Amino acid sequence: MRFQNKVAIVTAAANGIGKATAKILAREGAQLVAVDINPDALEKLTKEIENEGGHINPFETNVLEEDQVQELVDSVVGTFNKIDILVNAVGGSSIIQNSRASVDNLSLSDWDQIFQFNLKGTFLCTSAVINQMKKQGNGKIVNLSSDAAHGGNLMGDPSSAYVAAKAGIRAFTKKVAREAGPYGVTCNAIAPSVTLSERVGPRWEQRSEENKQQLLEAIALKRVAEPEDQAKVIAFLASEDANYVTGVTIETSGGRY
Repeated sequence: MRFQNKVAIVTAAANGIGKATAKILAREGAQLVAVDINPDALEKLTKEIENEGGHINPFETNVLEEDQVQELVDSVVGTFNKIDILVNAVGGSSIIQNSRASVDNLSLSDWDQIFQFNLKGTFLCTSAVINQMKKQGNGKIVNLSSDAAHGGNLMGDPSSAYVAAKAGIRAFTKKVAREAGPYGVTCNAIAPSVTLSERVGPRWEQRSEENKQQLLEAIALKRVAEPEDQAKVIAFLASEDANYVTGVTIETSGGRY
């Protein structure tokens, strides 16, 4: 199994892409550290993974709070003496009421919320684990950007704040890769397009068939993604198969350009 005896932290692990990733890592032997702010969803994930025979260590943690992140990392290192993998899956556009606001209708408060939600947790978790990974001489960090980072996308037409934040993830990924590379630590990202998570799925179903077909025409594979589609690419980047891959953002958009 690819992740046998690997200690893997996954944030936003109880839903969507994070959950799909957590289940793959656990299924393939990882000692999973599942991090989420939703205790009920975290409990459900714990039962699912344990029923599949996986190893899970659930943490109810707000990754936007520095002290909680440090407490998490200290606990993991104290228990396992290492951290092999970090998947930063926290993010999204729907944290603000009008996630499609044009720049002239976007408040500073909304701008700040989007940046906090999409960048702060990734920064805090990465900065908290990086010294341990350097000390080990190895480690894999995988971040979540978005195809919206190119300037928007056809579904939802997200705000300029979200577009800028996800572009920031790409740049952050490259910089961390450059800094950490000499220590054997890789940092990569994926850039999903429409993915039928628990949050996005209902919004997709509310669209008319005509609108769905119009959106699908822009995707080479003629379908939207499932969380597992994204999780499989994350798992590759977190595995030893990707030892010579770093600083890269993989477009997981089904061919939507």
